[in-house]
Amino acid sequence: ITTLIIACNLIQFISNAVGIVAGLTIGKQLGIDGGPSQANWMAASYSLTQGTFVLVAGRLGAIYGHNSILLIGSAIFTVFSLANGFCEDYVSFASVRALTGIGGALIMPSAVAMLSITTPPGKLRNFCIGLFAASAPLGGWLGALLAGIFSDWRWIFWLMTIMMAVVTGVLFFILPKEQPVDPKGRIDYVGAFLGVASLIMFNFVWNQAPTAGWDTSYIIIILVASVASFTLFIMWERKFASEPIMPLSIFKTPTFSALATVVMLSYMAFAISLWYMVAWQQLLRLWTPMQIAIGWIPFAIGSVGSTFLAAWLIPRLAAQWIVVLGASCIAVSNLLLATMPEHQTYWAQTFPAILIGSLCPDFVFTAAQIIACNSVSRREQGVAASLIGTLNLYSCSLGLGFAGTIESQIDLSTTDSTKGYRAALYFGAAIAAVAVAVSSVFVRVPEDKREGWNE
Repeated sequence: ITTLIIACNLIQFISNAVGIVAGLTIGKQLGIDGGPSQANWMAASYSLTQGTFVLVAGRLGAIYGHNSILLIGSAIFTVFSLANGFCEDYVSFASVRALTGIGGALIMPSAVAMLSITTPPGKLRNFCIGLFAASAPLGGWLGALLAGIFSDWRWIFWLMTIMMAVVTGVLFFILPKEQPVDPKGRIDYVGAFLGVASLIMFNFVWNQAPTAGWDTSYIIIILVASVASFTLFIMWERKFASEPIMPLSIFKTPTFSALATVVMLSYMAFAISLWYMVAWQQLLRLWTPMQIAIGWIPFAIGSVGSTFLAAWLIPRLAAQWIVVLGASCIAVSNLLLATMPEHQTYWAQTFPAILIGSLCPDFVFTAAQIIACNSVSRREQGVAASLIGTLNLYSCSLGLGFAGTIESQIDLSTTDSTKGYRAALYFGAAIAAVAVAVSSVFVRVPEDKREGWNE
């Protein structure tokens, strides 16, 4: 069962990677013949909804059962992956990708909660979460490989449909009957609506503005609406919600707010490095998706290795230093990419940037996820997983929006596309450096040496 749960996460990250590695190629075939800032929805649409709906997935799992929500998420993913293969234009493709991301959103926190609930705090849980985290980069590399193997991108989505359908079908028959951890709980529908709406609108503005322009009226209106919606969300959760979708009390955990900031900035920088590395290699150095897949092999090796190293370090090293290591790696990766010549051998700066950057996501994710799960009660496992998942996934999409805005503004004054790429990558390095500083100064999470539940 554990293997199949991890397989669900592996497949959905294959899908995520396809949007990054093959996004520019698919976008061109669908009529978008511009740079990364013009085609950013190819990479951002899936992670937008994947990150946003994670916010409510944990609560749904607590009430209706994480097993059930995992199966529903897998079914949604299957249906819309199939539909993606029939899309004929950019808008429909990005829209269906966003719907697929809702399935991914239900899968991830449900899987983490299932692993966390069935394995109490200690070495076994650390290993399981490390293995789960390793499925993301491995899925990313497999997605790149599929993008290189299939000349017709539609078959990539149809293959993912078959894979997820098989895994979902087997899980449906072998998962044991589950007793939800909070079967009498209620869904905070108002809070869910306000929270999800504010996140979607804010992210939409940043990813759409590079194409539509910041002076476009609907961009300004949606931005204002997103801020208003988020303000109402905070007020509702704090004063009116009897069972809030995101209990603000979770932030009372020592230095949790600072840790959340670090996770957000680190993943924004990580997404920027990946998207602009792919754009540089494909658009400037004319690499094919298969060459990208081969060039990404160090990423898969480094990322998988870092998940288990991070899990091993958790009981031995204060978490802020594990996070500092991850954020530092992505800062260096962005700097290496930003300073490389337009044409250069892969081994000089691209290879070390990929290898060093591969250490970031799993150092940050594994440390933050274990800290979150070990800092809350058994009943709040899904909420904790949802929060870290939201920061992880949503920040990737948001980072592309910020970087796209920077690139598009630079492009207004020059015909040299590398200047826009460099500016976006320097921005990624800068926010990663901020993450390093915040984690070093403000995050103080003690070593966790528990073995078993303390409640």
